[in-house]
Amino acid sequence: MADGRRLAARLFLPDDAESNPVPLILEYIPYRRRDGTRTGDDEMHLFFAARGYASARVDIAGTGDSDGLLGDEYVRREQDDALEILDHLCAQPWCTGVAGMIGNSWGGFSGLQVAARRPPQLKAVVTSCSTDDRYACDAHYHGGLLINDNFGWGGALFGYAALPPDPAVVGEDRWREMWKARLDDHKNHAALWMRHQRRDAFWKHGSVCEDYSAIECAVLTIGGFLDGYTQTIFRLVENLKGPVKGICGPWGHKEAQSGVPEPAIGYLQECVRWYDHWLKGVDNGVERDPAMRLYLMDYATPHSHMLERPGRWLAFPEWPAKQIGDRTYWFGNEGALIGQESRGGEPRSVSSPLTTGVQGQEWCPYGQGRIAAEGARDQREDDGGSLCFDSETMAQDLPIAGVAKITLRIAADRPQAQVCVRLTDVAPDGTSAYMTFALLNLTHRESHEFPKPLTPGKFEAIEILFKPVAQVVPKGHRLRVAISSSYWPMAWPSPERTTLTIDPSGCRLDLPLLASEDGLVPVTFGPPLWAEPGPVSVVEPARQARSLTIDIPTERTELSALSDDGRLILEETGTEIASWRRKVYGIGRDDPSTCTATVTCHEEFTRPDWNARIDSEITISCDRENFYVRGWVKAYERGVLFGERSYDEIIPRDCM
Repeated sequence: MADGRRLAARLFLPDDAESNPVPLILEYIPYRRRDGTRTGDDEMHLFFAARGYASARVDIAGTGDSDGLLGDEYVRREQDDALEILDHLCAQPWCTGVAGMIGNSWGGFSGLQVAARRPPQLKAVVTSCSTDDRYACDAHYHGGLLINDNFGWGGALFGYAALPPDPAVVGEDRWREMWKARLDDHKNHAALWMRHQRRDAFWKHGSVCEDYSAIECAVLTIGGFLDGYTQTIFRLVENLKGPVKGICGPWGHKEAQSGVPEPAIGYLQECVRWYDHWLKGVDNGVERDPAMRLYLMDYATPHSHMLERPGRWLAFPEWPAKQIGDRTYWFGNEGALIGQESRGGEPRSVSSPLTTGVQGQEWCPYGQGRIAAEGARDQREDDGGSLCFDSETMAQDLPIAGVAKITLRIAADRPQAQVCVRLTDVAPDGTSAYMTFALLNLTHRESHEFPKPLTPGKFEAIEILFKPVAQVVPKGHRLRVAISSSYWPMAWPSPERTTLTIDPSGCRLDLPLLASEDGLVPVTFGPPLWAEPGPVSVVEPARQARSLTIDIPTERTELSALSDDGRLILEETGTEIASWRRKVYGIGRDDPSTCTATVTCHEEFTRPDWNARIDSEITISCDRENFYVRGWVKAYERGVLFGERSYDEIIPRDCM
């Protein structure tokens, strides 16, 4: 770098690139290209190199073997470095001078953020499971509510940011010095993010929705309906002015060639088609692809993990699509959801048990392995703590496709309150299957930037958009709207238990329905393919474990989730790696001040010449006025304490 720092990279080149220059594909993330993501990097970047691309995987500053310090997610320096990386790599003799970027999650963010800086070399981006709005659609806040992924992801980054470089790369004399500098600069990221409870300048930075017109290069945006970032696909396709296409399958937070639940698709082939056209000028028709390809899901009996999801692909030449129309349902008497306008019935109230939501899915199911139990279960228990409005039995299939909207006339008995609205599919046997949800911190009803308390007892009209969905409610089933005043563990509870009152006369549900299939084009994807990665020996297999416990005398509920990546040996480097994370969320039935979250993480690297380990933990609790965030991180070399940091922070609640 110009300032003397060295950033670590793996470069994958076609054999003849020196004599036959090729375009560059850049993936730019903090997840340790030498050990953390090595296998997945091989699978993707060798695939691209074999198809005529120089493919580079670069560690962000302060991570892996790169010099410098991480600081935080998506800082300005991170983007500045990306511009310099593109300048440097595109000037090499093996490169034609043009580039694309690719990435899932953080890498998808990076591609969009760098594209908004308009580097001249960057002509195309593939962004997977990413966001255009760091406040409204990221792992920190949803609908103005603090969500549990802020702690799950924050706890993971808390440990990850403390990891050392590899002495085999940076040198035996430097690695401890670099490690110490990382520990000295270490931050409790979950607490940092909690200090920004409004959509302020902190979140606007890196949110490309602030100026969609800044992105001029071609963007292919991909993700899944199970993922936490689904809405980004729709918003990018609707708002970008340059070339843009969207693909949304049934998957969680995974690249689509490994998508769970099935069907996975030939994601890497789609990427090559995209890059062949925009980086090589190949006339392969990619610019004429449908604007949006969606997987319309059929009904499936609810289960915490589905290996497959029945359904079919639909391709819309334009988006918004003329084939999708609106259908409105109104709230009626005695919990009815009716298809004609009604003045509704008498106001109805609900004060949900604080554990309402425990049968829901994770905000962002990662789909790790084949046994991750991150999906929604039968919703009847959560429905029992909610106000429910049910339609009549469907006389024909109801194919919902897009973003639904609900209008509520609502009042709360406290100045601070939240509302969750779920749409479920009720089968003839009473099974209630989750489809989508909407959350809102009611103090944010007018603005995420300028919240204001409620007037207790005063009815107000609010509108909330649901998370996008494409799903069929089959003939013979009913549609349910379930409204609750709590949605734990996804959303941190309001400071006091609240009662919500709904006036049905001011409530309506607007659904996007697939009204016609005229003009839709066939969808064909190749099979999932990837390159063969380097050899790995499994010492201990990966495992997932989840449990829900209730202490009957205290009525305290705890949800525990363990994600253990096992113990592996990367044969090419001889490094043995082990990694696991445990999340424990707890709450009492009636007292919001009993809510806690604890995230514990472990990472270890072992070779005959090297052993480094990081153990870390964060714990969050609250009362009516404050959040309390504690944490510690300990670094060990060969079992001997190398360094440690501890944190004990009080963060005032700000309409949260």
